[in-house]
Amino acid sequence: MKMGYEGQDFDDIAGVSPGFVEGLYRVYQAQPDKVEPAWRAWFEGLDNAVAGPSWAKSNWPLRDTDALTAALDPMQMQVEAKPDAKKAAAPAPVALAGDVASAAADAIRAQMLIRTYRVRGHLAANLDPLGLTQRELPADLTPEYHGFSAADLDRPVYLGGTLGLEKATVREIVDILRANYCGNVGLEYMHIADVEERRFLQDRMEGKDKVIEFTPEGKRAILAAVIRGEQYEKFLGKKYVGTKRFGLDGGESMIPALEAVIKYGGQMGVREICYGMAHRGRLNVLANVMAKPYRVIFHEFSGGSANPDDVGGSGDVKYHLGTSTDREFDNINVHMSLVPNPSHLEAVDPVVLGKVRAQQTFYDDLEEHDQVLPVLIHGDAAFAGQGIVWETLGFQGIRGYATGGCIHFIINNQIGFTTSPQFARNSPYPSDVAKGVQAPIFHVNGDDPEAVTFACKMAIEFRQKFDKDIVIDMWCYRRFGHNEGDEPSFTQPLMYAAIRQHPGVSKIYGDRLIGEKMVDQTWIDDNTKGYVDLLEDEFSAAKGYKPNKADWFAGRWSGLSLPADRDITNRAIETGVEKKLFDSIGRTLTEVPEGLNIHKTLARVIDAKREMFRSGEGFDWATGEALAYGTLLSEGFSVRLSGQDSGRGTFSQRHAVWVDQTTEARYVPLSQVPHGRFDVLDSPLSEFGVLGFEYGYAMADPKSLVLWEGQFGDFANGAQVIIDQFIAAGEAKWLRANGLVMLLPHGYEGQGPEHSSARLERYLQLCAGDNMQVCNITTPANYYHVLRRQMHRTFRKPLIIMTPKSLLRHKLAVSKTEDFLGDSHFNRIVSDTNPAADKDTKRLVLCSGKVAYDLIEARDAAGDRNTQIVRIEQLYPFPGEQLTTRLKRMTNLEEVVWCQEEPKNNGAWFLVEPYVEQCLADAGRAPMRARYAGRAGSASPATGFASRHLIEQGALIADALGHNVREEVRRQKKG
Repeated sequence: MKMGYEGQDFDDIAGVSPGFVEGLYRVYQAQPDKVEPAWRAWFEGLDNAVAGPSWAKSNWPLRDTDALTAALDPMQMQVEAKPDAKKAAAPAPVALAGDVASAAADAIRAQMLIRTYRVRGHLAANLDPLGLTQRELPADLTPEYHGFSAADLDRPVYLGGTLGLEKATVREIVDILRANYCGNVGLEYMHIADVEERRFLQDRMEGKDKVIEFTPEGKRAILAAVIRGEQYEKFLGKKYVGTKRFGLDGGESMIPALEAVIKYGGQMGVREICYGMAHRGRLNVLANVMAKPYRVIFHEFSGGSANPDDVGGSGDVKYHLGTSTDREFDNINVHMSLVPNPSHLEAVDPVVLGKVRAQQTFYDDLEEHDQVLPVLIHGDAAFAGQGIVWETLGFQGIRGYATGGCIHFIINNQIGFTTSPQFARNSPYPSDVAKGVQAPIFHVNGDDPEAVTFACKMAIEFRQKFDKDIVIDMWCYRRFGHNEGDEPSFTQPLMYAAIRQHPGVSKIYGDRLIGEKMVDQTWIDDNTKGYVDLLEDEFSAAKGYKPNKADWFAGRWSGLSLPADRDITNRAIETGVEKKLFDSIGRTLTEVPEGLNIHKTLARVIDAKREMFRSGEGFDWATGEALAYGTLLSEGFSVRLSGQDSGRGTFSQRHAVWVDQTTEARYVPLSQVPHGRFDVLDSPLSEFGVLGFEYGYAMADPKSLVLWEGQFGDFANGAQVIIDQFIAAGEAKWLRANGLVMLLPHGYEGQGPEHSSARLERYLQLCAGDNMQVCNITTPANYYHVLRRQMHRTFRKPLIIMTPKSLLRHKLAVSKTEDFLGDSHFNRIVSDTNPAADKDTKRLVLCSGKVAYDLIEARDAAGDRNTQIVRIEQLYPFPGEQLTTRLKRMTNLEEVVWCQEEPKNNGAWFLVEPYVEQCLADAGRAPMRARYAGRAGSASPATGFASRHLIEQGALIADALGHNVREEVRRQKKG
């Protein structure tokens, strides 16, 4: 039996004590073959080191002795040392024999010192350009803490290859470590579990010769970029006095750093970069990183973009706008896009990742993730404070959501709007949340543009190699207030006193390069003047600039357009299919592969589907949905459905994934349909992040039917920012169409507030200008047609569907084969299943959703032949012309009722009332108005008691049909 940790690298060992090493060494001395090869190699190197002046080369595993120090006392590395902790007791030396004992003790303590710098050296890094943050050297970064006295500092210590050295004095070790980990770059990486990732970073950061170096041409390029960034902000400040610009002043080092991402990313295979960022620095990035023409930006700054007649839509403020462009470095072209976003901090993050995932799908790059890169630029307070950051980080490595890692760049102004970091978080850095996904974090001084650029170069190398997120935390400052017109000294007088005295980045770096004889003052002055002259020329050109119509429909959007008349209300298109295709999809949905051991209940479900296709009747909701997906796939469209538990379906209705009961192998029937790609994904337990991701995916790919499903409709509340700012308003603000579908289970079955209402009223309140579609559908075939219509139209609009729960298996909510075929299409209005004749109709009950079936059953049970019940399947855009036509046919109509399950202050009543009134007027029925029948207004969307639900439901049905409500309530209570 061999002693040690067989099969493990030292990097992976934890909990090993010095006493263990001592005992292991004694075993090695007596019987070397009983000691693991990794330990044996180290002991051999130690013996050789003590034996003579010729230091033997050991086979120390991994070259870095991270393992041994991790093994010895890993917990002490996590203890925050107090300022007076220099007096702390040093670890006891290992008691071995003679010179070997002394050498071993020194070697072990040296390794512990090295590991401490790897873990905590960043705490002593020089990061704050203003020098206001007190960062005393932690006691455990001193040699004394690890048992070395002043007399020991110049004694050689065995390292066995660590730091690239076989031996070094303690003084040399400390000098190297402070240069590596405590300069203008501080690296956090020892929280990463993967040894290869740590070694990659270590190899580039650690060693006697590891310094940040750029060629003379590179240094001058960095300085030129900083000058551009600085002068651009000054130019805007002079030309647009008092105008908000959220300038980058104080953080200009970001400009050459982002250019490095483009340059080095291009060399490593990146062909597209998708950016998302908040306000600060956005205009500078647009101009100096993405090369958006200056004259266009100046035109927009002057209010040109605020005129909707120029490009269509309402427009948005300039620091929300996006763009797309191409840049070339070293003859490599990289396409870049900046996603537009609202003021809601960090909301754009998942949208960017969703867009990147779609683009990687186009490139067939879902394995390597090399060609499309997401870059998110954050504010420090937002990165630490916004929960969507964590939701976005959580997509890393998740099936269906992975993008191969994102570069996160934090513009760390060391302040929020007026809030200092100590009042906004309880951790040292805004980036600490990223350690939860084991992302490496570079902390870097923003006054050193070489260091910031180096960090970005490292970031792109790491991302391309490991497909992992990585963070650059650039410590800088905000030279002016939150929006240039704000007075920051009200709340941070000391910081802003220091800022007023602090030179700009170009001055600091320019003086440094002058000292290095890389440039002279004339070079700096010429570059500054040349750039400012260019800005003046572009400013003049902006006065005559005329924007083109927005380029909405290029690339994958080619062939699509806006509706010609901006009216999608009456655009019915045929969405039926041929019987041959219908039957083919039916076979796909009902054939179980040989050897697949499916659940016995699923087998019954599949048998029932076979009977549907055999008889041509009884098609339920899930089958109608699967037919829509399958037929679209066969036509070359792709389908992406995601949500919490969407594979099976919250109500065990979908079964899009069949799981073998013995092996858990997954079989997806619709993935067998040729031509299109079908993805059904059980998403992370997130609404905000996942809905934003799917919106971004649909933004990039109009040829995929992209659907997000809420586990219950009300859960979408957690994603309200995406709904309000992107789905409802994105087209008007940013001239970006989107065909995302939201599936929101909705219906009152007595399951309580959160499991009843999908908050239909919220979506309807957001509707205007044909911006989106809201439907509450009651038949499987109509659901099938609305999904197919979504892809077969020549335009894209978001589609919100109130999907059912009890109707998934309701005996009346079924369709026939002919409903899916031929010239059939989506019906905005669905007729009564057992209607009164138009001439006999005295009462028309209008409704939407599940309540229609309750009304029909109660009406028929009462033998009422004077009431028609008509379902409004599409609530917005409201089908006014169709309803008016029906009203004209009902010549003896006496009453119109709107019936809904939702409380009066919820549901569709407030939207439909004026529409119905207008239809009555157009049909010659004025001054008749619709009467409301439904629940009274309520702060809660539904009762939590099933018995009370039944009483309320019975009362509203009786009210709508003109029955005795009190009698119905008594009957329900008695029942």
